[in-house]
Amino acid sequence: MSVRRADSLGGKAAIVGIGATEFSKDSGRSELKLAVEAVRAALDDAGLTPADVDGLVTFTMDTSPEITVAQAAGIGELSFFSRIHYGGGAACATVQQAALAVASGVADVVVCYRAFNERSGRRFGSGVQRREPTAEGAALGWNLPYGLLTPASWVAMAARRYLHAYGLDPEVLGHVAVVDRRHAARNPAAYFHGKPITLADHAASRWIVEPLRLLDCCQETDGGQALVVTSLERARDLPRPPAVVVAAAQGAGRSQEQMTSFYRDGLTGLPETAVVARQLWRSSGLSPADIDVGILYDHFTPFVLMQLEEFGFCGPGEAGAFVAADTLPLNTHGGQLGEAYLHGMNGIAEAVRQIRGTSVNQVAGAARSLVTAGTGVPTSGLVIGADG
Repeated sequence: MSVRRADSLGGKAAIVGIGATEFSKDSGRSELKLAVEAVRAALDDAGLTPADVDGLVTFTMDTSPEITVAQAAGIGELSFFSRIHYGGGAACATVQQAALAVASGVADVVVCYRAFNERSGRRFGSGVQRREPTAEGAALGWNLPYGLLTPASWVAMAARRYLHAYGLDPEVLGHVAVVDRRHAARNPAAYFHGKPITLADHAASRWIVEPLRLLDCCQETDGGQALVVTSLERARDLPRPPAVVVAAAQGAGRSQEQMTSFYRDGLTGLPETAVVARQLWRSSGLSPADIDVGILYDHFTPFVLMQLEEFGFCGPGEAGAFVAADTLPLNTHGGQLGEAYLHGMNGIAEAVRQIRGTSVNQVAGAARSLVTAGTGVPTSGLVIGADG
């Protein structure tokens, strides 16, 4: 995974099972129960049992530890368990960790999961509240006294600079929201199923933090999602077509902070995403032209535009027009704006469905999906592909 050379992880592991709870605003059950339901559903999808699992990976923010989930799900001995930090930036890195464990022989079957009551319980959109002091939290102390208390306010700073630098109006952000909601409208699992929007709807939605409107911000969701990873060799003997981990990467940029990297030389891009992009392209030998579907982390619309530019799908300031032209099928599950906010794990599941040919918004002949994780924080990414 070096930032200076290609790695050899690609093709060693595959995602063979995906499972989720329903996506709701009030699950009515504990986060541990949500996690176990998702894990069992993913194992059923893979044609495996809890007894086959010897590894678990989740997020540091998850309230259900690996050992507790193993106990509750009927999983026995574990030879590998791991957690990834930085909120949504961890999503694709959970699969990377699982693939590394499988490729090195540390584990045979690893389940990645994320479960929370993010709408009925702790709402991340409410901002910083009652946190214990940490070194990374000290950086927030430079911004919180001035009213930058929520993720939307942090992203708005970069979004305002982006629009100014390229002479764009806030309406350009609406293209992302419209595309996501169009796909969500056809997805029965999406919270906004049957509810597409127009650019006029976007422009009429209320301001949250200028230049971000309500429809520029992802929803808040209760639910769980799990993914099963094993070796490609074993995957070929299982019921579902393997979704091969073609490449996986993590990335942190210079002067990186957690959502408040305002003292960099510029605010119109995402340097941490650039690190991931370089690694994915270098290790896979692919380029933007080889990607059939883009599943881009969409907690806020402006960061989707910046991701497209950092990955080289278009030039700086051109992503709004790129999305409007439907050049690349984007967030075909509806994204976190339209389907559910599961810290990006539901996006990885959609990438798998596209490779299997089972998405409700299936892209004909999809053989390679790009998936990204949370932006504005140290992040991660995947290229998922068909076997052979």
